[in-house]
Amino acid sequence: MERIVTIENHIHDQQAHFPGATGNFSRLLLELALAGKIIAREVNRAGLGDILGGTGEINVQGERVQKLDTYARDVLVGILGRGGHVAAIANEEDEDLIVIERDVPRGHYLVTLDPLDGSSNIDANVSIGTIFGIFRLEDEERVPTFDDVLRPGREQVAAGYLIYGSSTMLVYAARNVGTHGFTLDPGIGEFLLSHPSLTIPERGRIFSINEGNARWWTGPARAYIEYLKTPGEGRPYTGRYIGSLVADLHRNLLYGGIFLYPEDERDPLKTSGKLRLVYEAAPLAFVIEAAGGGATTGAARILDLTPEDLHQRTPLIIGSLRDVEDYEAFFRGEGVESRGGDR
Repeated sequence: MERIVTIENHIHDQQAHFPGATGNFSRLLLELALAGKIIAREVNRAGLGDILGGTGEINVQGERVQKLDTYARDVLVGILGRGGHVAAIANEEDEDLIVIERDVPRGHYLVTLDPLDGSSNIDANVSIGTIFGIFRLEDEERVPTFDDVLRPGREQVAAGYLIYGSSTMLVYAARNVGTHGFTLDPGIGEFLLSHPSLTIPERGRIFSINEGNARWWTGPARAYIEYLKTPGEGRPYTGRYIGSLVADLHRNLLYGGIFLYPEDERDPLKTSGKLRLVYEAAPLAFVIEAAGGGATTGAARILDLTPEDLHQRTPLIIGSLRDVEDYEAFFRGEGVESRGGDR
């Protein structure tokens, strides 16, 4: 009989490779898994209760808050805030850092959260997700500040996402352990290891981009997408765009491909994008790089960017390594052929 590996089994197995481990990081991951189960339960019954639709509020991002946004945020902050492993939480729905009060133990970790990515798709029953990043705070006696979170994504110790779709999955990556995926078995209420040691194909055949924004793309994005559509060796690519970041990224992680949300002409500086660096781009870049892929703005590696504020936006081009490298060549004005082509 094939061995069944729960997420707890897997985390404990990984912990054995780190002699100095205290178990706090392992318990933090299990708390994220517990929160994911609770959120998945509500997502799966969203049409049966008073959980669909908006709250009538606008969040710090200027977006309409959905009821499930608020629910997911409250579940995550409630569980992580009382587990004793987290010092502070930064999340997309709140303007300020949530510092864990001293009436509960304060841990070594800082967590960044997009509690419910793609929430505008909730009412249409489209896959949505939760994105998280984890930093270490070396001195838990000190009250955490913004500077403790405004760090390059490469300093994360782990990151991942939950996707709520035809099944619920948790995918996480940590330093030196790779990227692993777990599927929630609703019959027993456990996340089981279903996708060990995930590796994104070096090159894909799928591109994911909102072509409704094409008129505002800058030259490199326009030229690259036209290249992908032009018949040639390994081309044309197939366009697949769900409009839910976690869902588009998860598909491309499994099958290979590239997701693009580039800068566009509507930005006066033409350097910012739509997606949040701290809550979306950096954690997902960590996951994809750990699986052998790449993530860039075109001009810079996502994980090398130091955010200036919690809600900073960035262009994001992420996916199969060769595809990301091709985009970077177009961004430099070279094109693929000028660098010898590597197809």
